[in-house]
Amino acid sequence: MKLLNKVAVITGAGRGIGRESARLFAREGAKLVLASRTKDELDTLAKELLDYHDADSLVFPCDVTKSSEVKALMDKAVETFGRVDILLNSAGVGHLKPVTELSVEEFDEMVDVNLKGTFYASKFAAEVMVKQKSGHIINLPGILGKAVMRMSSGYSASKYGVTGLSKAITQDLMRDGVKVTLLHFGGVDTSFWDRITMRVQRDKMLTVQQAAEMVLISATQPSNLVLGELVLQPESHQL
Repeated sequence: MKLLNKVAVITGAGRGIGRESARLFAREGAKLVLASRTKDELDTLAKELLDYHDADSLVFPCDVTKSSEVKALMDKAVETFGRVDILLNSAGVGHLKPVTELSVEEFDEMVDVNLKGTFYASKFAAEVMVKQKSGHIINLPGILGKAVMRMSSGYSASKYGVTGLSKAITQDLMRDGVKVTLLHFGGVDTSFWDRITMRVQRDKMLTVQQAAEMVLISATQPSNLVLGELVLQPESHQL
């Protein structure tokens, strides 16, 4: 039980890496605050975590593009559990198209969800963690937050922003006992790809379980260590 009684807030918990990480965190004894825009998915997950792991979890529907809702999420986490030990920013959205075909609305959506959403959650969690003198923020800029590819202009812009944000807040918070981890995963086979029209080989991607295991490893390092930045890719997709 490596996370016994630790309080973990997970955005994007309804599916993908966020959902699988919640399962692993619950297995290790964490108390969960599950956030996403889709309450039905969160309710189903919360029931599963209770049935299989006797996990104490709070469901909080939240749109990470709205700063007031993200602030309310952190306030409710503290009201319910007294603290926030881990924040996993896994809410995200993507459109992979040539820049000439990418709409302004699609670009804005990626910046709003991927970059602004990560900023809001990191900021409001950090305010709690600084008071505690402890905490861990785990961000998922992905491999396109470190290297670009064709048709990734808008998505990479938002994810490079997450990388820069994360490295800067590391400097802001390191003397306050707050750790920051950046995970640059290669393609992960999640529902993200369901609406992507470009040709991809999903069978050669990382599984969501493999990605979540690395999230757990990041979250369970000894107290005197921090996994600062990690690149994990399928062997066939190395940079």
